[in-house]
Amino acid sequence: MQTTFGTGQPGRESTDLAFTDPLTGLGNHRRFFDKVDRLIGDRADDPAPFTVGILDLDGFKPINDLFGHKAGDDILIQVAMRLRASMDGHSTVCRIGADEFAFLYPMVFSEEQAAEKSRMLIEILSAPYDVGERTARLSASVGCSLFYSGDETTEILINKAETALYHAKRSGRGRVVVYTREMEEAAKRVTRIEQALRRAVSAGEVEPHFQPIVDLNTRRTIGFETLARWTDRDLGMVPPSVFIPIAEERGIIGPLSQLVLRKATEAARSWPKDLFLSFNLSPSQLVDQNTGLHILAILDRTGFDPRRLEIEITETGLMTDPASAEKIVEDLRRVGIRVSLDDFGTGQSSLGRLREFHFDKLKIDRAFVSSILDDRPSEHIIRAILAMCEGLGMDVVAEGIEEEAQADRLVQFGCAGGQGYLFGKPVDADATLGYLRDSYRGALYAKTI
Repeated sequence: MQTTFGTGQPGRESTDLAFTDPLTGLGNHRRFFDKVDRLIGDRADDPAPFTVGILDLDGFKPINDLFGHKAGDDILIQVAMRLRASMDGHSTVCRIGADEFAFLYPMVFSEEQAAEKSRMLIEILSAPYDVGERTARLSASVGCSLFYSGDETTEILINKAETALYHAKRSGRGRVVVYTREMEEAAKRVTRIEQALRRAVSAGEVEPHFQPIVDLNTRRTIGFETLARWTDRDLGMVPPSVFIPIAEERGIIGPLSQLVLRKATEAARSWPKDLFLSFNLSPSQLVDQNTGLHILAILDRTGFDPRRLEIEITETGLMTDPASAEKIVEDLRRVGIRVSLDDFGTGQSSLGRLREFHFDKLKIDRAFVSSILDDRPSEHIIRAILAMCEGLGMDVVAEGIEEEAQADRLVQFGCAGGQGYLFGKPVDADATLGYLRDSYRGALYAKTI
């Protein structure tokens, strides 16, 4: 799509081009910032509210992958045309990223009106798009912020809209979120945790805890899963459900994971040699081709046998970039590291992935185990998983076992491995040694360690 700028004024054409997105003909991020700056200046003496919003196309990358980049560009042009047509004479829409658009509503004064306008945009964009002889459909997520005070800058408003957009995308596709004070407090808390976590990782203050994995028939411990635990001097004990997602989102997960793996393998060196160590990889680590090298370097440094290490990956992590994940998995298996698929049944991968990736083990998610005694569908799902794994030659571990009756039922179904509070909670390295002393006969333990 070509746009002609014939103003007849020297220098004007180059200025217009600098503020214009060449693909869609809409203004670009510079144009948008300029528009918001000017509006804030106009309302400096009387700061009447207005609305800023950011719209992100949900799942646009698969459209590009499926139809090709030329078709993707055609869809972006159609999106731009629809958004431009939806604007009134006061409003502005610009393209500020690959599949992100920003809009400015000078006459939208309330959160309710901002949400209503945004839902209208999502509805407009939901109609089919022509892609040659085929059609495609898209959804969109929107985050909005309102200008209330002359102290707010364009950058602050857009950052707030981006925070609202983040919350919208986390809550599902096609959602609208308007920025609130509560989000501001939550964002500040996340930043405080992030900064404290960076310091803790740098200082080596995140510790591995270990939860036993047992043979369900004999109740003998066969290995341990490593779980990260962190207690901050100011924040206190921070749950992994809080700090792990922050580490993932803020790019700290790599150094954090390497720290915990190093400490875990140092501790596990003194365990009986028939025990394995299980360790989780995050989705972002499965798209980093240096992940395998980092793991091998740590094993070499600590002297831990790769054949005693088991890496756990989730279905979600597997689907982020299947080609990258497959290469990392094969690199690890080549040196004797076993690979396990964690939380099976709760993610998005197809059964075909089990054949393609050659997993050594599958872990049945606790959601099925917790309801095995009183929910027939869960029982049938577990039976089906066990039969499938037997056919594929894969080991199985059931997670989240808390009652003897659950363990007995799993043994009855033919499940060999189990993990959960029934057998032990995650504890630190010293307590794990104590657990092993109690679990193993003294002579065998003394000879092995």
